[in-house]
This record gives sequence, structure tokens and C-alpha cells, in this order.
Amino acid sequence: MTARDAAGVFDRGTGHEQVVFCHDEPTGLKAIIAIYSTALGPALGGTRFYPYASENDALEDVLNLSKGMAYKAALAGLDLGGGKAVIIGDPTQLKTEALLRAYGRFVESLHGRYYTACDVGTFSEDMDHIARECSYVTGRTVAHGGAGDSSVLTAYGVFQGMRAAAEVTWGAPTLHGRTVGVAGVGKVGRHLVTHLVDDGADVVITDVDPAAVARVQGEHPDVREVATAADLVATELDVYAPCALGGALDDEVVATLSAKIVCGAANNQLAHEGIEKTLQDRGILYAPDYMVNAGGLIQVADELEGFSFERAKQRAEKIFDTTKRVFALAGDEGVPPAAAADRLAERRMTEVGRLRGIWLG
Repeated sequence: MTARDAAGVFDRGTGHEQVVFCHDEPTGLKAIIAIYSTALGPALGGTRFYPYASENDALEDVLNLSKGMAYKAALAGLDLGGGKAVIIGDPTQLKTEALLRAYGRFVESLHGRYYTACDVGTFSEDMDHIARECSYVTGRTVAHGGAGDSSVLTAYGVFQGMRAAAEVTWGAPTLHGRTVGVAGVGKVGRHLVTHLVDDGADVVITDVDPAAVARVQGEHPDVREVATAADLVATELDVYAPCALGGALDDEVVATLSAKIVCGAANNQLAHEGIEKTLQDRGILYAPDYMVNAGGLIQVADELEGFSFERAKQRAEKIFDTTKRVFALAGDEGVPPAAAADRLAERRMTEVGRLRGIWLG
């Protein structure tokens, strides 16, 4: 079992505090833990278990995701920093109790600088295994005092952000009568569809997993399906909700999109810098991903106080107000919403982080 701390070893201009490469040969564990900032508190972010094509791909993803978590926590008003971890490999082939416990020991070695939770490819039951070797775990099963599936409040928060965007665009905080395209109906997208259907929206979905589509249509028979994300983008939509992996908004998608609002759960939706300006120029209101998908972080963070679902839900509901605040700032300062959200998050990290420099004696 070996860990390689990359802090000070490489300079990618990312601003990260610490990056740790973890390897345990007997279990096949290869993981990377990235801590972007602890200015507001310990870094909290999920562990993604995914078959990356290369270690460089995994590194790029974890660096982007951990930075997004720092901004997400700051904008959500949490006293937490931003971190993320990835385990490289196919979880259906590689995931074992031994591997998860070995990973837990690496997280423990950071002595609370990083708290882990669920993400793509990991579940609350996995967090219970990790917690057998580590004190810094959230998102555990209800049976072990945790909050359970964090996708519930992630979807709820995205829905609140979408309602706020609808009010700015059409004058009322509802999706009733609107056509909403949801790309990815796994853990989060499935719950989002339920909120939309209950609100009276016409929902169109797509997913690479036929079982996920069948599950949603079994619950909501009137939901329509298209074959691919490209087909969904080409559909006449009022709202587009990317809820799968990152990079969903590239030049081709933005040029094709008919929707007036983009608001989804996926992290790092903008394929490159400048896309946010292209969206603005096309008259498409973009709700920054890390702002609206903070409900899951709010849920697992609440475990640190002794979990209360109602308290966490009330906090996630405030995503509606935060979204309207960001849109208002964007309008006042003449910048895209993504830039306005960044400014608010950076301001809080700077102002509150500065207080840590006040000596208490």
C-alpha cells in the first residue's frame, strides 16, 4: 500500500492544495484524491469509481471535480472546502470490500483534510465499508446513521434552480406546460423526472442504459424517450437538463439547442471556457451546474451535525434563492451567470478564509 503526494511535485496551474495518488497492489486499488481548497473547512466530495482510459484522464477529471466542489460548498453557504476522489477501474469488475477498505485507509491518512461520500459508481453501502477503516465518511446508509442516497436532494435542488430559471425566463416559478429534456436518468435524473412530472411538465428522456429508461417509464408512462443525447438536443425543448457526465455543453450542442434554459445535475457541463458566453449570446439562460446540484452536498454535509432530512431539505430549497441571486448579479454586472456564480463563491472563500488568519491566542 503506497501513497504518492503530488503537492509541490507538479504544477498544472490548478491552484490545488494537495493531490494524492494511492495504490494498493493486492486489491487492485488505484485512486487519486484531490483537495482544491480548505479555506472554509475540511474538503468534502464524493468518490467516483470509473473505468478511465488512462491515469491522466482520471487526474484531469478529479482536478476539475474537486475545484467544482469548493465553489459548490462556498456558494451553498457551507463551512466546507472542496475535494474529490476517483478510483480507476470498472466497479462491476474491481469493487470489493478489501479494495474499499484499503481506500478508506488512504482517506484516513489525510487526518480529516478530506471527507468522502458517494458519487458515480459508489453507493451508501460502499461508504459503510470505507468507514470500517476511516472516520471521515459521509453518505452512509440509514442503518449506520447516515443520510442514505444523496441523489434525492441533488434532484430536489436542481428542480429548485430550474424553477428559479423559469421565473426569470417566463415570469412564473413553474415548469407546467413546458417541455423538458433530461439527458441521463440514473440516480439523480430519475428523481428529477418525478419532480417535473408532478409540476406538470412534458418530459423527454434519454440514457445509455435501457434499464434506466425502462424504470422511469414504468413510473411515468407518459414520459417520452429518444435514442441519444444528440437526438434530445435536436428536439424542440424549453429546458435542457444534462444529468450524466461532464462536458455536455460543447459548441455543436449549443449551436443546435432550441431550449431557453439549461439546468441539470451533471458536473462540469461546460466543455471549454467561452461556452458560457456563447450560451448568453444565443439567449439561453444557463444555471451553473455546481450551484443547482448542491443538494447532495448539503445532504451529506448535514450528517456531520447528526442527520435531519427536513433540515437538509430546507437548506436545499434555498437553491431557488441562490439561483435568483446569481441571475440578478449577472444582469447587474453584464456577465454570464457562470461568471457571477464564480464571483460569489470566490468572494466567500476569500472573505471567510481570511478570518482563519486571525490569531486566537
